[in-house]
Amino acid sequence: MKLGSFVPGTRERIAGYVYGTIVALAAVTAGASAFEHDLWRLAAIVGISVLILWVAHVYAHGLGESLTLGRRLTGSEFTSIAGRELSIAFAAVLPLAAIVLGALGVFDDRTAVWIALGIGVAGLAVQGVRYARLGRLGLIGTAVSITLNVGLGLLIVAAKVILAH
Repeated sequence: MKLGSFVPGTRERIAGYVYGTIVALAAVTAGASAFEHDLWRLAAIVGISVLILWVAHVYAHGLGESLTLGRRLTGSEFTSIAGRELSIAFAAVLPLAAIVLGALGVFDDRTAVWIALGIGVAGLAVQGVRYARLGRLGLIGTAVSITLNVGLGLLIVAAKVILAH
């Protein structure tokens, strides 16, 4: 597996990055109201949540692939699925970095959470553009792709605002 295979915009990785970003945003949102002033704990919650959902996703995908093929997967087939889906976990890296920087005192707690959310929403916009480019969508298709991705992210941000008040 090459480092270049983890580029977020590849055809094989976009879905995982979108899924992982949404999971990370949801975990930040859910944990922020309780742990906004304990960013190390929030970072642990987000990281563990994303990793657990990645494992569950890989396991479920492996089961489905096994049933489709009518046999158990080989180790290399399962490893291939796990590697392909690593984009789910990698999607959480930048939002987690913002939270860790907050925990280290680079940002105040609230700012770190909002930066993490902003990074996630921006990442969803970028994936919308990449999807549109790879799918050769026109201007309207690109706008729809970006709007859908960003809309999902903003729904999660709206939940953060509602939960915080």
